[in-house]
Amino acid sequence: MRRIVAVILLVLILLLALFAFNRYWTPRFDPLIARQAAIYRVDPDLIWSVIYEETYFSPWKKGKDGEIGLMQVTPTVGREWANETGMRELARQMDTDPESLLRDPERNIQIGCWYLEKIREQFQDSPEAEMRMIAAYNAGPSRAVEWSRPQSPESVQTGAEFINRIDIPSTKAYVLSIMQRYREIKSSRTSSAALQQTSPAK
Repeated sequence: MRRIVAVILLVLILLLALFAFNRYWTPRFDPLIARQAAIYRVDPDLIWSVIYEETYFSPWKKGKDGEIGLMQVTPTVGREWANETGMRELARQMDTDPESLLRDPERNIQIGCWYLEKIREQFQDSPEAEMRMIAAYNAGPSRAVEWSRPQSPESVQTGAEFINRIDIPSTKAYVLSIMQRYREIKSSRTSSAALQQTSPAK
C-alpha cells in the first residue's frame, strides 16, 4: 500500500513540476514576440504558434539544414534581412558569425517576423492567408505560391483546397499543427473576452 501511495505522490509531484515548468517556459518570450510582431504587423499569436512548433521556445536549437534559434531562421534569411534593412554592421556579422546573432532571442524573433511580413505580401488577398504564410515559411515561398494557384482563373482557392495541394507530407503536418494551435489560442482569447464582458461589474 505504501508503495502505491509513494508512486501516486511521485506522479503528482512530476505533474505539478511539469505544470510549473510550462507556466514559466512557454510565455517567457511573450514581451519580445509582442514587440516585434507589432513592428512587422503580424499576429503575435501566429508567431507564438510558430515558435512552439519549431523549437518549443528553446533559443539554442539548431536544425539539420542550418536553421538557428527560436524561429529556426537560416543564415540566408538573416543576411537578406540585414542587407534589405541597411544594417551594415549586422550584415558583416551575418557573414562572419551568423550563429551568435541568430541565437539572440530578440534578434531571431525580429528576423522571423520580418520574413513572415515579407511572405504575407504575396498572400494578403488570399483566403486564410496565415496557412499559406506558414507553408511558405517551412517549404519556401515559391512552393507556397504554386500550391496557392486555383484550379481555374475564375475560382478562389479555399484553405482546405490549399492544404490538399501541399505535396510535402512534413510541410502539410507542420501547417496543420500550427494552424490548430493558432486557432485554439484565438478561440481561447475570444472566450475569455466574452466571459469578461458578461461578468457583472463589482
